Amino acid sequence: MYCDVLIAGGRVVDGTGNPWFYADVALIGDTIAAIAPPGCIARAGAAEVVEAAGRVVCPGFIDIQSHSIAPFMTDGRSLSKVTQGVTTEIMGELWTPAPFGGRREHPFGWSSLDPEIEQATREWTRFAHWMQFLDDRGVAVNFGSFIGGGTVREFAKGMDAGAPSDDELDVMRRVTAEAMEDGAFGIATALIYPPNCYSPDSELLELARVVSRYGGVYVTHMRSEGDALLESLEDTIALGRIAHVPIEIYHLKATGKRNWHKVPEMIARIDRARAEGVDVAADMYPYTASGTGLTVMLPYWVSEGGGLYERLEDPAVRGRLCSEMQALEGQASPHTVSRDYVVPVGFRRPENQIYIGMNLMEIAELRGETWPETVIALLRSEQQRIGTVFFTISEPNVRLQLQQPWIKVSTDAGGIDPEGQTNPVHPRGYGTYTRVLGKYVREERGISLEHAVRIMSSAVADRLGLRDRGIIRPGFRADVLVFDPDTVADRATFTDSHQLSVGINEVWVNGVRVLREGRHTGAMPGRPVYGPGRAGTRA
Repeated sequence: MYCDVLIAGGRVVDGTGNPWFYADVALIGDTIAAIAPPGCIARAGAAEVVEAAGRVVCPGFIDIQSHSIAPFMTDGRSLSKVTQGVTTEIMGELWTPAPFGGRREHPFGWSSLDPEIEQATREWTRFAHWMQFLDDRGVAVNFGSFIGGGTVREFAKGMDAGAPSDDELDVMRRVTAEAMEDGAFGIATALIYPPNCYSPDSELLELARVVSRYGGVYVTHMRSEGDALLESLEDTIALGRIAHVPIEIYHLKATGKRNWHKVPEMIARIDRARAEGVDVAADMYPYTASGTGLTVMLPYWVSEGGGLYERLEDPAVRGRLCSEMQALEGQASPHTVSRDYVVPVGFRRPENQIYIGMNLMEIAELRGETWPETVIALLRSEQQRIGTVFFTISEPNVRLQLQQPWIKVSTDAGGIDPEGQTNPVHPRGYGTYTRVLGKYVREERGISLEHAVRIMSSAVADRLGLRDRGIIRPGFRADVLVFDPDTVADRATFTDSHQLSVGINEVWVNGVRVLREGRHTGAMPGRPVYGPGRAGTRA
């Protein structure tokens, strides 16, 4: 047979979880054309032969929690993702740049873009306008998104707290339905960040019901991953049961040492809910630290109505904040974290670069301040959320969670080019998938290679309803990896984060090579992927 690419003699891990097997894999155009025992496909008929002996051939990885919204606007290569085997990125936690309108003032929130590009985004009045822009611009990987739960609320109610009025709730329903019809996979809430932190359960339930009508998924960063972890989990499961909607929990974890013992019970409750017929599952990253903005340590009221940084200039506001932040010590709140394990890294101003590598308490001591005073002072200085790493997760819990059949792997990060980077970032943007393959499969042997590939490919495709990706099978899209199982590894660390992964040698997206011998080709063959609502499929 003729084929464009023949991947010969590799060990095929097909993404289903089934045992590996030796095979030749033929690609024609954007499709996997054939899989056959080694030597059964004539090499003479192949335009290119890739020798894969001693290496693994598997489906490309699908990142269900990507934050490449801003990076895609400036550099569509997604270098740090492609080099760890990602071929599809799904965005949308909390916010999306589209649709823009209603009471939304800034389509890109805390992100900083070229003014000309940001102005163009103000014309994206439909979710579909954003997808079309990326398709026209060109991206190396496939891309899709949930509609941001914070975006939906902001469209109707701005940054105001409180339950929505009937008219505001109608707007939220309409915006959600339109996004589903434009191809969103569902709605993605993040309930510790403004404005989603102001959303009552009744609002979330109504929007989940809209998503359910279109066959979508409700995905959430729960209200608590710490002291109120189990209570938040029960609320999330209840929403899925009542709304008859599949539930996905973002970056599942128990934060804070005093909560680590809850993970077995958390897993048991998810298993029990599934046994009762509630479709609840989760994803995670394989690290013992989370990452978000330093602003998460502020009480919610200071962001009500917008104007956070202006409000921080008021001495009375600062005084109240300091008192309340100190008083929150030891209480069940997303703001309570041991300050010794809080490490701000995302400084932009030159005078703050001296703090890189120091934890919050060390910075406060150096400045002669209390830790709340330091948080406020740094935010006032930077006028941005300040990327921060929180070392609050248990390694044994990471291992245990990776073994669960309903878990998936995600980065919770955007794609990055290490060239020119100065500030550290969480290493998950560079090494999530290769860390699973190198550390947890090869070195620790805690999970099998087949299980690892499944929870990074077909398990995600199944959750999203992508019926032609995530498996090495004839007729499926040619999103394919070839990697060396003996050398694949992450290189990025918390102290030296801008390091590309190694061992992922070849990557095809829709049959086009985007990585050749470990180097990006510059090709941009990614396509938009859509949820079932766009095709008119209703549950």
